[in-house]
Amino acid sequence: MKLNTGLLPEHTKEVALELNKALADELVLYAKTRNCHWNIEGPSFRDLHLFFEEQYETLEEFGDEVAERIRAIGHYALGRYKDVLELTHLLESEYTNDAKTQLKELLDDHETIIRNLRRLIDEFDQKYNDKGTSDFVTGLMEKHEKLAWMLRSYLK
Repeated sequence: MKLNTGLLPEHTKEVALELNKALADELVLYAKTRNCHWNIEGPSFRDLHLFFEEQYETLEEFGDEVAERIRAIGHYALGRYKDVLELTHLLESEYTNDAKTQLKELLDDHETIIRNLRRLIDEFDQKYNDKGTSDFVTGLMEKHEKLAWMLRSYLK
């Protein structure tokens, strides 16, 4: 059934594509954070193991929210790993169990996501007249800013 929400179909198609790229980023960052949780070693093992668990559980929710937003504007959320790896802005790295390296890489990924979401806020509002998705992306960006702050705090 077609949407009748005041958004042009060609606009929702473009917005859904950008949201699918954001979803890909969420899924890759989730996997990378879970990998850190599994493979952390050292004197801060327990603290970081639990910290990474909190982070990946939160990221799992973010991915679900993005996928549901895509569906709400009438499109399908991409979930195949093949699609995710083609759309993500993030890079895979070598395995490491070094806490500082893990924290820095996850922080860099959050900041990449934040920069992309910041760009999308105005694009969705001004170019596609989709204030709802612009607002959604603003909230998502703020959530990533909080997780980035927490990661940054470990690196002081």
